[in-house]
Amino acid sequence: MQPLAERMRPTTLDNYIGQQHLVGPGGVLRGMIEGGRASSFILWGPPGVGKTTLAMIMAKALKVPFFTLSAVTSGVKDVRDVIDKARGARFFDSPSPLLFIDEIHRFSKSQQDSLLGAVEQGVVTLIGATTENPSFEVIRPLLSRCQVYTLKPLEKEDLLRLAERVLAEDVVLREKNVVLSETGALLRYCGGDARKLLNIIELVTELAPRRDDAQGRALEVTDELVARRLQQNPLAYDKDGEMHYDIISAFIKSIRGSDPDAAIYWLARMIEGGEDPKFIARRLVISASEDIGLANPNALLLANAAFDAVSKIGWPEGRIPLAEATVYLATSPKSNSAYNAINAALEYVRRSGNLPVPLHLRNAPTELMAELGYHDGYLYPHDFPGHYVEQQYLPDGAKGECFFEVGENDRITRKK
Repeated sequence: MQPLAERMRPTTLDNYIGQQHLVGPGGVLRGMIEGGRASSFILWGPPGVGKTTLAMIMAKALKVPFFTLSAVTSGVKDVRDVIDKARGARFFDSPSPLLFIDEIHRFSKSQQDSLLGAVEQGVVTLIGATTENPSFEVIRPLLSRCQVYTLKPLEKEDLLRLAERVLAEDVVLREKNVVLSETGALLRYCGGDARKLLNIIELVTELAPRRDDAQGRALEVTDELVARRLQQNPLAYDKDGEMHYDIISAFIKSIRGSDPDAAIYWLARMIEGGEDPKFIARRLVISASEDIGLANPNALLLANAAFDAVSKIGWPEGRIPLAEATVYLATSPKSNSAYNAINAALEYVRRSGNLPVPLHLRNAPTELMAELGYHDGYLYPHDFPGHYVEQQYLPDGAKGECFFEVGENDRITRKK
């Protein structure tokens, strides 16, 4: 029998839960389906939020041939074979066949290069799915031919609605008469992942105790039962999701908390669990900027060096530069002053809009610009003692705003 998550996979947008910014009224993907044509795009989001399902719904709604590849098991030859099949499956002015590539971030550069011609010529409409930031993992020529749409973890209301639908519509669970007496643990453990939610329900209902119910004998699911079953089978419901998100969170928090033992432990868990080394290295680079920052600017250099080393040498030796960077970051002084500064500035920009650049800060490459006052009054700091002179650099509307505050651990000073 198929797993519950597969049995309950939606086949139309009417049954699809979540991602209303893409599939709700006015959503771009709904617009493609209603318009009868799709353009190439990449779906970026965590596991279990409906990326594969959306691709399948689109293929069914558009009534076009649908080809799938997994970046884990497919090579360049497989890509070319599918493109040849797609070329033969297209008739006259009909929409292009859809090619869905799961985990496209795992495709090598040569594999991604082999897609370019077919996508550009319209031989196929590409739908990629990735849990990784496409800016890092998808080559620029391919990225320029695709829109990127971000999918979000499902909200509590979405998950509860999904659980209710499953209990009401799935033949197996309906026969068992499953009752969700409590949902707190269920929602907490699934973490916005619909597939994980369904896998947990399927796992716990195997041994759920029966109790008397208005409809007869029922299987009762409680928070205590969910916690107990998942502790007994910690990886049974979704090892990849648990490794990929829960442990990386513990890893980063251990570095932020200056605990090198815990950080190394979580690093070892990820390595042993088969995590992508570049995924770990990217998080180290982010942590070096966000959590160590100006308290030790060398941390970013070391994290970048670790990323470069891992990219060159791979496993198993790559564990060594990762461990070095992890310990260095965990034991470094911490500062989030730069992180706070950019967030404050972004919030101000969004609120204030595009304030004009002061005239004295503008270049004057033409005579007309000079006549209009561009660059007039600018003071060149190197002409002054200490290579510093006070003048206005912010727009008039932002004059006096302060976005950056020196942290107590920062190894810098700022001019007053």
